[in-house]
Amino acid sequence: MRGFRLLIILFLTIYGTVASAQVRIRVFSVQSPESALFSVIKGNYSVNAFNGETIFLNQGESVIIGRYKGKLAVKTRKATGFVCDSLSIKGTTGDDSFSLRINERFPLKQYYSGDFKCFPDMGTLVLINICNIEKYIAGVVKAEGGKGKNIEYCKSQAVIARTYMYKYFDKHLADKYNVCDDIHCQAFNGLSDDSLIERATLETRDIVILDHDSTLITAAFHSNCGGETTSSESVWLASQKYLKSVIDPFCLSSRNAKWEKKILLNDWIEYIDKSGYNGQTDDPAVFNFMQKSRLTNYSAGSCTIPLRTMRSEMNLRSTFFSVFAQGDTIILKGRGYGHGVGLCQEGAMEMAARGFNYKQIIDFYYTGVVISDVKNAVVLHPLTINPLPPEGGSKTLSFKAPLLGGDKGWK
Repeated sequence: MRGFRLLIILFLTIYGTVASAQVRIRVFSVQSPESALFSVIKGNYSVNAFNGETIFLNQGESVIIGRYKGKLAVKTRKATGFVCDSLSIKGTTGDDSFSLRINERFPLKQYYSGDFKCFPDMGTLVLINICNIEKYIAGVVKAEGGKGKNIEYCKSQAVIARTYMYKYFDKHLADKYNVCDDIHCQAFNGLSDDSLIERATLETRDIVILDHDSTLITAAFHSNCGGETTSSESVWLASQKYLKSVIDPFCLSSRNAKWEKKILLNDWIEYIDKSGYNGQTDDPAVFNFMQKSRLTNYSAGSCTIPLRTMRSEMNLRSTFFSVFAQGDTIILKGRGYGHGVGLCQEGAMEMAARGFNYKQIIDFYYTGVVISDVKNAVVLHPLTINPLPPEGGSKTLSFKAPLLGGDKGWK
């Protein structure tokens, strides 16, 4: 028991350190960039040239980075190009920001704060933004929740995003970063330019959602539940006592509360035949199916199909739908958008508009949880950040072809 207590103390100490530190996010993670253009937007940066030289960048100055024979080719206006194993660009003022643009043909550009690292891997560039945790959370809230929302709603999204980040802080540790910027982790499109989101993030700083045993919860959320959320075991099989079905009257007038899809009767019969249906087909009424409250399976005769399977295979907005036969057409009348587990975003927006605060919103959608400082969380694994690959030596490189379109003046 004493050893267990010491382990918890150790892990809480690590959490306290991480809570005031930074997070490494792989950016442009779903793309496969061949090249990148780093440009200083605010502050000053230093580039480690790995040959004993430090290159300083001022506002408006840039660095071109590209893949070259399994390494990085790097060029600035101020210095001769060089080749290296990895690249580190660090802010020097404490309030630094930069833009990052990738690819020549269909360029994408985002804005970030903090530091930047890059290394080649599996035929692409791995681009990593190292930034303050709360800056990252604000960016997630903007990407996942949108701009211009009520501050209490933004606070609930900030707490959810922070809970997820800490729970899965080591999700990509073997890949040399903590989280990616795609929905595989949490959507993150760089800096938030919404002052309300910034305020909501700062006013909930370090606040997370815990289960009754002080472990971080799986803070699931979705767009619209259609009037009733669903339990976690109905979607992911794993049961969580805080992710139970909740009747939600707040989202019923929202834009994603209802949907409809029509399918030709013959196509429907072909689909359920493949799923094991062997009953009659001359009376389409046998396919009718009603969901007044959320169910787990669709049933027709002796055929049973998991609704989550139907949603995936038919590309439906949700599993909360009823089936009606009408002539040679099957009509699916659905409710909600998303998996339906946890917080309903459109319901939470309405709750905030009606005067509920973020704690009341969270308590409504997550059963029996505790809203607390992250330092009170019991960590089930130590949080560490592995260093980037060893930063090897470099050699001088001269190249003339621009790595990014529009930079023809770079030699």
